[in-house]
Amino acid sequence: MNDTVSFGYTDVAPAEKTRQVGAVFSSVAARYDLMNDAMSGGLHRLWKDRFVRRVKPRAGEYILDMAGGTGDIAFRLAASGAQVTVADINPDMLAVGIDRAAKRGIDGLVWSEANAEALTFPDASFDAYTIAFGIRNVTHIQQALGEAQRVLKRGGRFFCLEFSTTQWPGFAEVYDAYSHRLVPKLGKLLANDEDSYRYLIESIRRFPDMPAFEAMIAKAGFVRTHAEPVLGGLVAIHSGWKI
Repeated sequence: MNDTVSFGYTDVAPAEKTRQVGAVFSSVAARYDLMNDAMSGGLHRLWKDRFVRRVKPRAGEYILDMAGGTGDIAFRLAASGAQVTVADINPDMLAVGIDRAAKRGIDGLVWSEANAEALTFPDASFDAYTIAFGIRNVTHIQQALGEAQRVLKRGGRFFCLEFSTTQWPGFAEVYDAYSHRLVPKLGKLLANDEDSYRYLIESIRRFPDMPAFEAMIAKAGFVRTHAEPVLGGLVAIHSGWKI
């Protein structure tokens, strides 16, 4: 593995990235919806609805929602009758999700503190694996993709929702200016946390583009890989199948 990995625009030791990302999400956990609203102008709610429609969860299926601590995706998946395990490396994010589920009267979810790079679930445990706005924060992304492939059953499906790079002329420049200049300031104003929001924007810029990330998914052993751009690629829904 490389000696360094990216933490925003800075290259750091892998253990240091894991620590710093943990600190970021512990800091923003209680304001997670506010964070996503600031970064997407509220559009993340529509993107998540679209994402779950692509997953097509079914009653009785076992689905692992990785990096899903606050429950945003899991609540949508569980509405289908699927058996959802919510996994997150950050206990503060899980605590927010458990509290939100209790307030909404949503039960039946399994909550698990887990590292995407070293899952403790047995081989071939799940029918589907989902991860939304979490993969870019993983220290070793290829290792996490391999773990996703391992815990899926044959015929299982992988779905990832993540920020990417929009190709729309003009819009890319506008969003770049908005994200770099305004989002950190909103973080300071709304959550008194400019640095965490700055990292989250920088992490988007360092994440592989759609073709490169699709190649990583294929390298992990998935077939029929696909990247569906949203807003010209500002966000992408990546998918693949295990055979």
